[in-house]
Amino acid sequence: MRFIFSALLVLTLAACASQGPTTSSSTATNPASQQAVADALRKTATAKETINVDQGSVSQLTSSDADLWSRIRRGFQMPDLQTDLVDMQANWYAQRPDYVQRMTERSQKYLYHIVEELEARHMPTELALLPFIESAYSPQALSVAKAAGMWQFMPGTGRTYNLKQNMWQDERRDVLASTSAALDYLSRLHDMFGDWQLALAAYNWGEGNVQRAIARNEAAGLPTDYLSLRMPNETRNYVPKLQAVKNIVMNPQVYGLTLPSIPNHPYFVTVTTSHDIDVEMAAKLANLSTDEFRSLNPSFKKPVILGATQPQILLPFDNASAFERNLKAYSGSLSSWTTYTVDHRATPAAIAQKIGVDADTLMEVNKIPAGMRLKPGSTIVVPRGSDDDEDISADVAESAVLAMEPDVPDTRKMLIRVRRNQSMAAIAVRYGVSVGQLKAWNRTRRDQVSRGQLIVLHVPVGKAMPSEPGPERIATDVQGGGVEKIGTRVADTRGESRYEKKKGRGRYVVKVSEPAGKLSKPTASSAGKVKATKVSASTSSKASKAAAESRPKTVASAKKGK
Repeated sequence: MRFIFSALLVLTLAACASQGPTTSSSTATNPASQQAVADALRKTATAKETINVDQGSVSQLTSSDADLWSRIRRGFQMPDLQTDLVDMQANWYAQRPDYVQRMTERSQKYLYHIVEELEARHMPTELALLPFIESAYSPQALSVAKAAGMWQFMPGTGRTYNLKQNMWQDERRDVLASTSAALDYLSRLHDMFGDWQLALAAYNWGEGNVQRAIARNEAAGLPTDYLSLRMPNETRNYVPKLQAVKNIVMNPQVYGLTLPSIPNHPYFVTVTTSHDIDVEMAAKLANLSTDEFRSLNPSFKKPVILGATQPQILLPFDNASAFERNLKAYSGSLSSWTTYTVDHRATPAAIAQKIGVDADTLMEVNKIPAGMRLKPGSTIVVPRGSDDDEDISADVAESAVLAMEPDVPDTRKMLIRVRRNQSMAAIAVRYGVSVGQLKAWNRTRRDQVSRGQLIVLHVPVGKAMPSEPGPERIATDVQGGGVEKIGTRVADTRGESRYEKKKGRGRYVVKVSEPAGKLSKPTASSAGKVKATKVSASTSSKASKAAAESRPKTVASAKKGK
């Protein structure tokens, strides 16, 4: 295997190896390790220098000894914003020194790299402070709106700026990729608006919204600067928050705050690999805890890092030497995971039993919630067999998906018509569903239903449904024997059944007191003489045929009346 180290001059969390709160204890107390860092700082290297560990050493990576905060202050270019909102935000931070301390200590892993990128693009270093207000400098941050990472990219915007979001990796959380994308986006917004404050407003609110706000002011003859635009409160406070952080960085003592010392040299280097390696194995070889490793590599979503994607693995500056040394001495397998493609819909338990793995492990590794099943074509990560030494293919790395659905019986859609005195609760009980499901299926929030209303139901396939109290086959008796007409009626409790039909403006009723085939409007005296008798379908058919044979003309006239 061949690993390549690339110097990405990214700052240390706490004075590189000698004083970092997140640096491993073995490194922090190792004089040889500290000396390696000191040696590195005495040499020169460019920001993107790549070193082959078979030919060189990470001690070639160097930078100047200046304090990073001073470097950031020298790069400030944006005009200051002086408003009451700025003072309010600065006071908010000043009253929370513990929060500021946690936030700035967390930033020390990443801040140097961001400053390097900004200077290379000739962009103001105030932008290096933007993750303080976006995510408190946490690459793991996830908002309720699904914005992720230090720079809080929404999924769609991330894809626009080529941040991969797949089963294996979410580059919105990748320190290098997300920083590059964020600076691309901010640079584009500045080119669009010609003003950094408006560019920042667009970064928060959306460029279209800012353009419309400017157009409204132009139409009204009003100024179009940041302070003059009509904005939502979040955007109205956005630039003042950044200005407040800038003020604190400029003069922390004014606010009773102390910023941690940050040396002006890289915190991490990158390692690229063409072979799969477990997250835990990579951390172990680098003498890091898994949590420390993930703090620099939060974009990897699975327990294995795929070599097919040529990943960039970040390691603390001084731990890279340990990784190099331990990797050369290690002769075992670097990865213990492979993939399995589901060929038909199945539960995790069924799949686990089929391939001989633990169901709980399968669900935990693949983040499958309880009560879910996998759709055909889904790819899951499973433990690699002892005789399997193949890495996961590039095709799987690029196209694998995990599709899930609730583990419920297959259902079919049916429609029922609400009957007299039926409520939604009664329908739910009758069909073994909840009122909430009924409301969701019918897209309503109302608890009431009306007689005759059609209701959508989803019921299990093959399950016997409760019978409704109708419709019924009925026949009307007539004098002289036989059946005069057969029809269908729905059970009604409003009195004796009638066989009614609308025709024009009148209503016609078959009456037993009249000769067969006659139709007349109902009267008060005759309405009660109608008598209905239930008959089977076969009896009705025979009776109808007999009636047709004995009275062909009468039946014909009756059919014409329909």
